[in-house]
Amino acid sequence: MGSSEQSKYDISREIWEKKYRYQGSPEVARDNSPEDTFKRVAHAIAANEKDSVKWEKEFYSILSGCKFLPGGRIIANAGTKRSEVTMFNCFVMNRIDDSIDGIFETVKESALTQKQGGGVGFDFSTIRPAGSNIKGCEASASGPLSFMQVLDSTCRTIMSAGQRRGAQMGIMRCDHPDIESFITAKRNNAALQMFNLSVAITSKFVEAVKADSPWDLVFNGKVYKTVKARELWELIMHSTYDFAEPGFILIDRINQMNNLYYCEEIRATNPCGEQPLPPYGACLLGSVNLSRFAINPFTPEAKLDKEGIVKTVTIAVRMLDNVIDLSNYPLPQQKMEAHSKRRMGIGITGLADLFIFLGIKYGSPESVKMAGEIMSTITYAAYRASIELAKEKGAFQKLDKEKYLAGKFISALPLDIRENIAKYGIRNSHLTSVAPTGTISLFAGNVSSGLEPVFAFKYTRKIRKGTGDDTIEAEVVDYAYDQYRAFKGSEFDPKKLPDYFVSSADVPPLRHLEIQAALQEYVDSSISKTINVPTDYPYEDFKNIYLTAYEKGLKGCTTFRPSEHITGILIRDEDKKK
Repeated sequence: MGSSEQSKYDISREIWEKKYRYQGSPEVARDNSPEDTFKRVAHAIAANEKDSVKWEKEFYSILSGCKFLPGGRIIANAGTKRSEVTMFNCFVMNRIDDSIDGIFETVKESALTQKQGGGVGFDFSTIRPAGSNIKGCEASASGPLSFMQVLDSTCRTIMSAGQRRGAQMGIMRCDHPDIESFITAKRNNAALQMFNLSVAITSKFVEAVKADSPWDLVFNGKVYKTVKARELWELIMHSTYDFAEPGFILIDRINQMNNLYYCEEIRATNPCGEQPLPPYGACLLGSVNLSRFAINPFTPEAKLDKEGIVKTVTIAVRMLDNVIDLSNYPLPQQKMEAHSKRRMGIGITGLADLFIFLGIKYGSPESVKMAGEIMSTITYAAYRASIELAKEKGAFQKLDKEKYLAGKFISALPLDIRENIAKYGIRNSHLTSVAPTGTISLFAGNVSSGLEPVFAFKYTRKIRKGTGDDTIEAEVVDYAYDQYRAFKGSEFDPKKLPDYFVSSADVPPLRHLEIQAALQEYVDSSISKTINVPTDYPYEDFKNIYLTAYEKGLKGCTTFRPSEHITGILIRDEDKKK
């Protein structure tokens, strides 16, 4: 699909109007079309290149055809000369100091970050549990959850740049004394609405669950309570089954596989979970739109355009690397972190649509193999591009070649990449991450989001009106479905779709995990993935999803099961009629 097709989809046009269109200023012209938006972005990001004309053309070439979709903050803000917005989507806040001064310094810093359009993650495990003594006064601590409510209210009042509302991730370790209250915190629909919640799960805890061992809840070396590990696990599972939260992140695995294991500890992620980050960590996002890389779609000759992917990724790495230098940062500490490590997260969107173009059934063994092939192609291209950038512009500041090359992820890369890192260094510490891409996928003609299967080929989506909480319902049609309809012409029959047209409801949950695991092997950060399970899915089978995620080497897992307590932002047409 060319850029002119943006206006073909009403919802795509609406997304552009609301999220990405620049309305103009005395210094910068108004965007009159999506093409203008892409030109603005390409021109701005090429500004710090010696040959800016050449690179503006290169950047525009991957933007205009929606081959590459930068994070929404980049599309909305690049080239606008707004001084109070950032081009980074994700941040993790500093370690919260267990004091009133420390906690409210975090409130202030998170407010400044969200004001500029950044989503933030917090680790609340450093705050003493409710009921603890406070030295120097006759009082008891109110605990982490009370301060989460303060942050929730703060977030609610701050409207982020470009009409993007604040987003927050709250994380607590599985051995914190207040973990039980944390797990059940969102059972009241009105509570902590501005937070996603995840439990930081340790390998030791999973093994204790398997062994049905006791589990100590500890703060600063003091055991506050001992519970049965399996009972705590059941509390997490029941809450997730009925309320879709909390998710879980496997914090030990995240740190073990971290490329910068030697100079940072990760305790939290960005709001959607695809970017585990250190204190003050910041990361750029962008996605390769795989729906643009099918040659001869819907035919026996259909195949993957690997060369096109490699070329696009090579340009995208340079583009995002430039943004690191061009972006505003809400806090000086975030700028220091970003500049010294130069993290980025190039991922994918449109995977399910690509499978349809190639005649591959999502969740089949062939699709699992293809997913790994695609992600390895992207990752290897990104690392090779970053090495070339290091030759030209220098390696990232925190690179210790010997330790970096000894990392678990890096040591599994192809020999030529490792040899060239040893010789030339590498520009960026991390290069890949798979984000949910909901909004930018709609903008690109409603391609399937991230690595997810197609939710439904026709469905209704709730869209927030303006800056308030009011929503409207918009009907959208999947991109691959629409392309197939055009391909078949008068012969198209919606009741006789090929068997490779599968939606998320058709994919068993464990098949979702197979796809995620195939990708995770080649992703140096993490993956945002929601496994949709039917309402009548058995609870015992549901629990197995999480243990399987652990066994398959994933870094996190999130599920969504519709229930009487919750509904999603996407509504299938058949569900509307019920």
